[in-house]
Amino acid sequence: MTTTQLSKPDLDLTQIINGEEIMAPSPFGIHQRISHNLDIEISLFLRRKPIGSLFAAPLDVIFEEGINQVQPDLIFIKKENMGIFHEHGWIRGVPDLLIEVVSKGTITRDTEEKYEIYQKYGVSEYWLVFPEQQCIEVYTLENSIYTIYCSTERTNGKVVSKILTGFELDSNLIF
Repeated sequence: MTTTQLSKPDLDLTQIINGEEIMAPSPFGIHQRISHNLDIEISLFLRRKPIGSLFAAPLDVIFEEGINQVQPDLIFIKKENMGIFHEHGWIRGVPDLLIEVVSKGTITRDTEEKYEIYQKYGVSEYWLVFPEQQCIEVYTLENSIYTIYCSTERTNGKVVSKILTGFELDSNLIF
């Protein structure tokens, strides 16, 4: 009798940030749960208001070949910008909204390095999700500079988005 060994496909979690290759570890359970909950809530909104598509990591966003290639937790692209999405498993260009769930090991990378990269390339909206503080910060570009658009610390746990017009979320559904 022979047995067939099943293997899971290799996932490349390598990112390139400012020309440096970085191998990210697999996210912990809480990180995955929060990302999944956000995915559900945004997907339900997009089902009612189909203005674009939402994608989950790992999926490469290539801003500049060999310089900045990242894998945000969630990626939203408006319908009119879907030309940047390639069915072969990458995005080449600038998505409309990126979401990062911040882990202890990625605080600097997410809140400084990626923040600056996303701002530089013109990502219209960037969410930082802090599991330990149970806080979500939404940044939008104003004159090529990120400004805080919404913080659940200031809005009694409500999340609103400029890009996802009409989207409102109680952060208790996420944490």
